[in-house]
Amino acid sequence: MTSVEIPEHLFVCIDHVGVAVPDLDAAIALYTSAYGMTVAHREVNEEQKVEEAMMQINAEGGDSTTQRIQLLAPLNDESTIAKFIDRNGPGLQQLAFRVTDVEAVSQVLRDRGLRLLYDAPKRGTANSRINFVHPKDAGGVLVELVEPAADAH
Repeated sequence: MTSVEIPEHLFVCIDHVGVAVPDLDAAIALYTSAYGMTVAHREVNEEQKVEEAMMQINAEGGDSTTQRIQLLAPLNDESTIAKFIDRNGPGLQQLAFRVTDVEAVSQVLRDRGLRLLYDAPKRGTANSRINFVHPKDAGGVLVELVEPAADAH
């Protein structure tokens, strides 16, 4: 058996938790009025077929860049989020880890026997670069790898 060199730091931090919602405006209203969060970023991602809002937790004394909830609403019935909601109902959809190099981390994970959804990174929120670990290889959790755009955070 050969030993595998394990990088000391694969992930920087938890970037966000993704929540699938059927109605983005209603979800934003809930997260702002009930939880006191603010919308840090909102966009439509045509490639991923979602409209999304990154909600900021306004914690006193906390590092606000790592305290976010991503609300994801489907743009159409073909969206992965629409299919998720049809299968599971609204709710937690993914756990996202921030990385400094999505390609390098993806390769380490592949070398460790995990399947990734994309051969090459795709565009994510705010021009980040993303990939996903297949939930069947990650204990039933869809794990997102997020390399923020150079001008983010």
